[in-house]
Amino acid sequence: MAGQGGFPSNGEEPGSGSWWRVGDRWVDLVVAAAIVALLYGLLRLAPGLNAPFLPSTAPTQVSTDPANLPYYAVRSLLRMFIALILSVLFTFVYATAAARMRRVEKVLLPILDILQSVPVLGFLSVTVTAFINLFPGSELGLECASIFAIFTAMAWNMTFAFYYALVSQPRELDEAARVMRLTKWQRFWRLDVPSGMIPLIWNGMMSFGGAWFFLAASESISVLNHHYALPGIGSYAAAAIANGNLSQVCIAIAVMVVMVIGVNAFFWRPMTAWSERFRVEESGAAERPRSLMLDLLRRSSVPELVGRPLKPVGRALDRAARPFGLAEHPLARPVARERTGDVFFAGAVTALVAWGAWQALSYVNSTVGLAEFWHAFWLGAATFGRVVVLLVFATLIWVPIGVWIGMNPKVIRFAQPVVQVLASFPANFLFPFATAAFVALGISLNIGSILLMALGAQWYILFNVIAGASAIPSDLREAMTGFGVHGWLRWSRFILPAIFPYYVTGGITAAGGAWNASIVAEVVDYGNHHLEATGLGAYIAQATGDGDFPKILVGICVMSIYVVGVNRLFWRRMYRLAETRYAL
Repeated sequence: MAGQGGFPSNGEEPGSGSWWRVGDRWVDLVVAAAIVALLYGLLRLAPGLNAPFLPSTAPTQVSTDPANLPYYAVRSLLRMFIALILSVLFTFVYATAAARMRRVEKVLLPILDILQSVPVLGFLSVTVTAFINLFPGSELGLECASIFAIFTAMAWNMTFAFYYALVSQPRELDEAARVMRLTKWQRFWRLDVPSGMIPLIWNGMMSFGGAWFFLAASESISVLNHHYALPGIGSYAAAAIANGNLSQVCIAIAVMVVMVIGVNAFFWRPMTAWSERFRVEESGAAERPRSLMLDLLRRSSVPELVGRPLKPVGRALDRAARPFGLAEHPLARPVARERTGDVFFAGAVTALVAWGAWQALSYVNSTVGLAEFWHAFWLGAATFGRVVVLLVFATLIWVPIGVWIGMNPKVIRFAQPVVQVLASFPANFLFPFATAAFVALGISLNIGSILLMALGAQWYILFNVIAGASAIPSDLREAMTGFGVHGWLRWSRFILPAIFPYYVTGGITAAGGAWNASIVAEVVDYGNHHLEATGLGAYIAQATGDGDFPKILVGICVMSIYVVGVNRLFWRRMYRLAETRYAL
């Protein structure tokens, strides 16, 4: 046998791994065929992305012929994965800048807090016209607007996850990076990315699932008194719902289930299994996630052959990054200079924010009047009440279930994929059935919207509680059992403190998802039925559809104040409590 990187002893040409083993050659053929099919599909889709487009003659609905669903599904998947790639790139740049530059951090984190509180329709109302004008006469502008809307539903959660992974790195790893004289580029790829890979992938999976929820709003766009529809599974479902055709809605749901299961099986399951290589722990886990797809890729030499030409590029980037300096800990600065710079920087940012707030208030005052803020705050209080009720009931229901799943390896093996599918399924596809039930039972949407919001937001709590319960070290579980700790004492002194950091992450994500979901849950149309709840979500949805920019600005500002205020006053304190008191 040949050594690693050597020549085969049987006279064959040099190969790598299993490429030259007859028994594994079928794996290489399968992987190569899959790559070729993927590239061919992208080439076939490319002309449709740049189709002729005129806003005045653009169709307001896509065809609801079920024969078009495979094409629609592929178009939607392409948008989702482009948005995911952009979200990862944004995460790497934004989170690294916030974690490594202390002065910039004081601005970037509040901005990120505000951005995650802005609803998807708020971004669409501003970006649709801009992208259409950027690509006149082409559907590419509307595609960019749709992808950007999906991006805004993914990026913020991933960025927060990667940022917290960077700032919580052990000091020993930082010292090792400096001892080995790594450049900043090398530190990023050899230390920062590996240490943040597990939370990035798991939160990316949750963000991807949350973006499915807004697929219909991103593909069937109603802004500025105009309606545009892009080919996609979301716009198909929106058209079927508008026509009141439940059979077509059921077909869309069936296709969506297949898509979600396929994405989880062929992408997220291999990614989560692969990310286990970056886990740092003293003892190996009893059961690690497995993936047939990942096993096939590991047996194949095609990925290595594809990546081999990129290795010289990586070495060249390592050499090019050396003049920019070595990796240093962000705290290694003179204190006096840091304080002086912070004061100047904070003053400049405060002045800029004050000027922007004054301009916004002046614009609102000259159009709808400042009294509109009080009306929006009252509507926001109604939506805030629904979010609180949702979080309370979701906590009471899903925390015990999540703990039971997470602490039983045999249960988690089959329950975790089911939970991933449920969390990824766009719950607004079920809105027509819920609306029909509300009309038949005479239930007001003021109450029913809580259920609709929960369909999309509750899974974040369950998902994180399962992750927290499964991460409890087995030796602690055995110690509690050995000490005879059972019942409420076991819950109050062991289980709840152990899962508390994960619950906080799930709670803040679920709350943000509920605020965003209120825009589509407080206004529901199905056939001839129009249901509307009293709340800030309905206010923003109505203003966006009418193209009323002053009210859109008021609604977004008020929702941002509510979300940022609750995050700062409640959830951030919970984060600090989790880090200082309940961290293992």
